[in-house]
Amino acid sequence: MKRVKDIPKDERPREKLAKKGPQALSDVELIAILLGRGIEGHDVMSVANQVLIAIDSNGGTPDCAALQNIAGMGPAKATLIAAALEFARRRIKPEGFKIAFPSDVLPLIQHYADRKQEHFLCVSLNGSNEVIAVRVISVGLVNKTHVHPREVFADAITDRASAIIVAHNHPSGNVEPGKEDLEITKQLKSAGEILGIKLLDHIIFNRTSYYSLLEKNEI
Repeated sequence: MKRVKDIPKDERPREKLAKKGPQALSDVELIAILLGRGIEGHDVMSVANQVLIAIDSNGGTPDCAALQNIAGMGPAKATLIAAALEFARRRIKPEGFKIAFPSDVLPLIQHYADRKQEHFLCVSLNGSNEVIAVRVISVGLVNKTHVHPREVFADAITDRASAIIVAHNHPSGNVEPGKEDLEITKQLKSAGEILGIKLLDHIIFNRTSYYSLLEKNEI
């Protein structure tokens, strides 16, 4: 993780936002702007990266107590991050967004493409294929240990979802599904049939492309 002072001035988060707009920044860069600066011995970019990991590990929801355990984070910065994310959640909701094609999901998940670890996501849908919620199910290698049907379907059941779409990023860049990806898809599809919640698709994506098992007739 580069320190701010190691980044060319016009590519530093604040300058980059002013020049290219917020959509051009990574999540780490956006958090770095919220933090403002680090403290002695803790560069703001490193702190921002730890904040992002903590948020992703908690299903995308900030936990003030967990944030304060990060070196360089105090109560003021932790509550600022929590408040900013809650404000964004209230103003920019995926609820009601209709999914007609696999690619329609990408705007809701694309910001996870730059993560260094695999993030397994679940999109809950109602009977009209409208989004109810988008959640992080697990962080780390996607395998049967980390991705179990009970975790994937738990919130979907609470949502009274009619269907789900699952997705995960491939940090390696290759979006071709591996054997483990196909096995997990088969397991989730079977579990969904029992629960009455259809698995519509499993999407594997990176920064520039995606692989839909539905489009490839593999689900």
